[in-house]
Amino acid sequence: MDAITALLIDTFGPLGPLIVPGLLALVLFGLCAVLLLNRRPDPMDKFARMAKQSRERPEVQSLRRDGGKVDKLEPYSTFLEPQNAEEFSAVKLKLVRAGYRGTNAVRVYHFAQFFLGMTCLVLGVAYTLYVSGSGDMSLNSMMLYTILPGAVGYMIPKYWVTKRLQQRQEEIINGFPDSLDMMLVCVEAGQSMDQCIGRVAREIRAGYPALADEYDMVTQEIRAGKDKNQVLKDMGERAGVTDVSNFVTVLIQSAAFGTSIAEALRVYAAEMRDKRVMRAEEKANTLPTKMTLATMMLTVPPLLIILLGPSVYNIVSTFAKFG
Repeated sequence: MDAITALLIDTFGPLGPLIVPGLLALVLFGLCAVLLLNRRPDPMDKFARMAKQSRERPEVQSLRRDGGKVDKLEPYSTFLEPQNAEEFSAVKLKLVRAGYRGTNAVRVYHFAQFFLGMTCLVLGVAYTLYVSGSGDMSLNSMMLYTILPGAVGYMIPKYWVTKRLQQRQEEIINGFPDSLDMMLVCVEAGQSMDQCIGRVAREIRAGYPALADEYDMVTQEIRAGKDKNQVLKDMGERAGVTDVSNFVTVLIQSAAFGTSIAEALRVYAAEMRDKRVMRAEEKANTLPTKMTLATMMLTVPPLLIILLGPSVYNIVSTFAKFG
């Protein structure tokens, strides 16, 4: 390895160990782009896609979020989408829970990772060449300034999706008790469960749009003819929140055993309100611990200056007078 590094330095100069891998990466990237652009679409894939669309009901087709737009990334699906079914399902579920429900969401997600990673990598190489041209730079620093921006660019979409997922789940948790209270009122007023879910979705959209989207999806899938129990289970899986999953279990068991849905909603809504109060009390109890360090840093130094400042000044003045 040292001999190869020395040969590269003698041939290309101090930047040889960085220039050669960069050129190789650019060549490989160009070859991959050429192969992907020249790849012909499989006629059987097109036929299968058309057959699947013809079998779907118009109501199911209306649930698509892509609006019928042409997907320009479809020819590169084999490169941008995981070929493992389990990995693809895991990424798809994470994006759905984050609010990205388009048919090409996985494709766009991996394309964003690839594009941002390559862009930041090129910017890192440019910055490294600029800095190394104005002064000496060690090989470790060159590798760090080159690879680190690419890694950061690759991780930005993952961080964004994770942040969106957490915010969406927190919004669902906060709005779920209120939606149960409204649902209980609708059930006691004589409406069916399907009508209650649709009415609650319209009423809470202004305050909790994520939860309203979940309820609206349930209403549309039931109208499209999907099994009600399966629709509720899908909602619990899409939300990724334990409270929603337990609520789905309560509804399914209530329908299976013939118990009153209103009574089940009343008990579960009261439990959700208690859990919300407990979460608020838990956050309030952790607040003094979080404020301890800030209080010590912002209160103790000024207090010491006020109390000990005059004494220190007198001592220094006395030593200066007799010194």
